[in-house]
Amino acid sequence: MTVHIELGTTSSGSPARLDLEELLATRALIQGNSGSGKSHLLRRLLEQSAPSVQQVIIDPEGDFVTLSDHFGHLVIESETFTEGALHRAALRVREHRVSVVLNLEGLDVEQQMRHAAAFLGGLFDADRDFWYPVLVVVDEAQLFAPSAAGEVSDEARKLSLGAMTNLMCRGRKRGLAGAIATQRLAKLAKNVAAEASNFLMGRTFLDIDMARAADLLGMDRRQAEMFRDLQRGHFVALGPALSRRPLPVRIGDVATSGRSFSPKLTPLPVAPADARDLILRPEDRDRPLPPPVRRPPPSADADALFQRPRMPLLPPLPEAAEPSAASGPPGQAFDAIIRDVLVAPEAADRSIAVLYQDFLVRCRSHGLRGEAVNLAGFRRRLTACRAGADIALEANPDWAEAAAIAAGLPDDIQGVFLLLARAANASSPCPSDATVARIYGSRSASRARSVLAYMEQRGLIAAARVAGGYRVIALPGLGWETAPGDPAGPEQLPEPIPATDPPDLTAVA
Repeated sequence: MTVHIELGTTSSGSPARLDLEELLATRALIQGNSGSGKSHLLRRLLEQSAPSVQQVIIDPEGDFVTLSDHFGHLVIESETFTEGALHRAALRVREHRVSVVLNLEGLDVEQQMRHAAAFLGGLFDADRDFWYPVLVVVDEAQLFAPSAAGEVSDEARKLSLGAMTNLMCRGRKRGLAGAIATQRLAKLAKNVAAEASNFLMGRTFLDIDMARAADLLGMDRRQAEMFRDLQRGHFVALGPALSRRPLPVRIGDVATSGRSFSPKLTPLPVAPADARDLILRPEDRDRPLPPPVRRPPPSADADALFQRPRMPLLPPLPEAAEPSAASGPPGQAFDAIIRDVLVAPEAADRSIAVLYQDFLVRCRSHGLRGEAVNLAGFRRRLTACRAGADIALEANPDWAEAAAIAAGLPDDIQGVFLLLARAANASSPCPSDATVARIYGSRSASRARSVLAYMEQRGLIAAARVAGGYRVIALPGLGWETAPGDPAGPEQLPEPIPATDPPDLTAVA
């Protein structure tokens, strides 16, 4: 059966179709400088093909984890697993035909190479009985298959390059179809790039990259200048799955969005009069650099991936009745159960999918119909509870406008906005970067600062520094402002506000 997906439109306005079966047999290479639209192209390819083929995404920046909300991809946070655990998890991925995103965000380059090599090795070593077709997408492929030695160890480079070579050279017989994207062809190992038969070339400016792109497309060297003029999201396609002749393609829209964003210019704040005292402090002259943060090695329990937790058998419960208005709003009951889920000490390190299963089990034990809250609704309620802005605040008339603003934001940003809104409404100290990162679903302080910058560029917040290096964040749309807080302070998640009359869960049943 031939399956065609639409990547976008050609210069004549006709649909640009890609033969998915041909792509699985011939592999693909995507090239373009930063900002050319590579990630958008990959996202379009993944969204269009998700119903037809199993997918594995090697994601060094955590941009594709949002696919889990719409298409059910399992997100594997690589930093919490050992290389051996990832290898065994990849074997189970092929056995159970689960689409996954291997999130390598938070690891240094060498660890990213080692973990990606272990996971790709597991895909390659799967038993012959499980050689079903898999589309393996590798973003920033030049990190995992570099053309020259860099700052990483030779061992890590050999492991990663060997895994990428197996994927592109020998993976076809095992059902593995590589679709790799790179910013620069000159930095990508030639024996990896040469195995692709389908090419999508985007905007690039360096002569050496333009020359290699022209050679791969069979174009004259003088035509290579055209790659400098391509707009964002425009590519030149060639290959048996795309077109027999170089074909300009404009990539279509996508249903999901990544975490990353393009920077927007915003007016500079008024320079404070005490800028020298804020930046140059006498006590910092002799203070040594802080020691590097050493992550503890993952525990052996990481091998439990893809293994269902053993739970005692429960007796069948009576058919749950619809929650009545007299027993209290059902939303309060659901939020109470979510708070119980979050109390567990291991809850902070569990994935959304595992927490959701725990939530459903607890709902059933209380006689509630947990299906009334789907995964997307559970994610929103969980984020609000973590931010301390759950349904208990909805009785506050001042909170309605804040909730309305948050509802128009991406799911992963809503919790951060609610966290800031609660602190500003109560004039509490501004949350630290560590707290913002945890609410966002990360442990990276730089990621937290990027999220705040994203919100500030869109006029949702206004951040300012005050004496002592403390931070104040105002919400112009609400007229609220936090008290000064230390951005480098420790993680401190807010306690959920209890409802005025805590719901009686047994009564709801």
